[in-house]
Amino acid sequence: MSIARVALFAAALLGAAAVSAYSSAGSGKVALSIAVDGAIGPASTRQLEDALDTAARRDAAVLILQLDTPGGLVTSMREMIADILASPVPVIGYVAPSGGHAASAGTYILYATHVAAMAPGTNLGAATPVELGGLPSLPDGEKGKDQKDATGQPAGDAMMAKVTNDAVALIRSLAEMRGRNGDWGEKAVREAASLSAHAALQEHVIDFVARDTTELLQLADGRTVEVAGRKEVLATKGLPVETLEPGWFIRLLAVITDPNTAVILMLVGVYGIVFEFTSPGAVAPGVIGTICLVLGLYALNLLPINYTGLALMLLGVAFLIVEAFNPTVVLGLGGVAAFLLGSAMLLKVEGPGFAMSWAVIGPAAALTLGLALLTGTYVWAARKNPPRVGGEAMRGLPVEILDWQGGEGHVLALGERWRARAGEPMQPGDRVEVTDVSDLVLTVRRRDAGNNGAIK
Repeated sequence: MSIARVALFAAALLGAAAVSAYSSAGSGKVALSIAVDGAIGPASTRQLEDALDTAARRDAAVLILQLDTPGGLVTSMREMIADILASPVPVIGYVAPSGGHAASAGTYILYATHVAAMAPGTNLGAATPVELGGLPSLPDGEKGKDQKDATGQPAGDAMMAKVTNDAVALIRSLAEMRGRNGDWGEKAVREAASLSAHAALQEHVIDFVARDTTELLQLADGRTVEVAGRKEVLATKGLPVETLEPGWFIRLLAVITDPNTAVILMLVGVYGIVFEFTSPGAVAPGVIGTICLVLGLYALNLLPINYTGLALMLLGVAFLIVEAFNPTVVLGLGGVAAFLLGSAMLLKVEGPGFAMSWAVIGPAAALTLGLALLTGTYVWAARKNPPRVGGEAMRGLPVEILDWQGGEGHVLALGERWRARAGEPMQPGDRVEVTDVSDLVLTVRRRDAGNNGAIK
């Protein structure tokens, strides 16, 4: 009987171990995490896409999207929202660390996540669209003057109303989908309202406040969310968290998609190629220039740019290149004006981290003009005093008589033996100078007595 009890006890232990092993293998799931730190742009979009693909491929339990952003481009924000809504893996939006924020575009993205949380000491909101493509910036008292739409309304006000209403509709639809406070979302858009973490919890904007990812997963555990059209209960308590670091390509995108960096790359590329054409065989300027130009144009292609502005910038650079080889001053000034005007018009829309900086563009334009004028000065001086070549270069050249007979003989010039003639008698070893060259025959004469001596 005791043996039977021992066997039964052992079987129970083995069964418990098997269940535990199965449960840990079946729940051998992991919580993946990415951090979007900084302005929302093409790099952020690519980072989220890659993370969602990895999460789906590894069958992760959740993806934690940690946000600390001042906002960014509307186009990138909408792409990220679309990716989250279509994701087969639940996405937990988490505004962290303490002191961080999810302003502007970050607020919309947080509303789109399946679970929304914030760390203590963070805030969100201020989601009003602030930059409109194609509209000039006017002083507050002048906005809308002399710009009317078809209904007679000020064009600036009408366009702002359209964009604002569109943003309100977006954040309300996200709030309805996730069961969050749509009224406050509208207030954040229309009035640029902001909330602290605990105030956001009280307003039902977020689901809970968590101090760290461990508490975040503990509080998210057991919540029912809708993922890709199906209901799913989250089992996140105690899951290991694995952070996905952005790859080299995403880091490169983050650098080159700054519009100021893209413009500088484009300028370096253009001038590198021009230098290669003017000095064939240098190789390095052409290679570096081509790489920079391709990177700059690729970055601009990812940004919402105005192609008229880009065309003006390229036209300005072309004018400055022509100015360098054909100095006129007018082309130089026109090139700078076109470059600066194109820079002002380059971006259709601007956002935090995606705006043209005059602290960068101004010096770049001044440096480009300076290089063009400096090159033009050298070109102009060369045209006024062209270098002597051929026969011109040999006039005045000191030579030595090798042999002489009558009025002709041979001389040593530039290490070579030349035929020569003179209108005066010469002796081998005499130092003379060239006065003319005709049919490869040098005309020479005696040098001044003060110049006799060794040939220089």
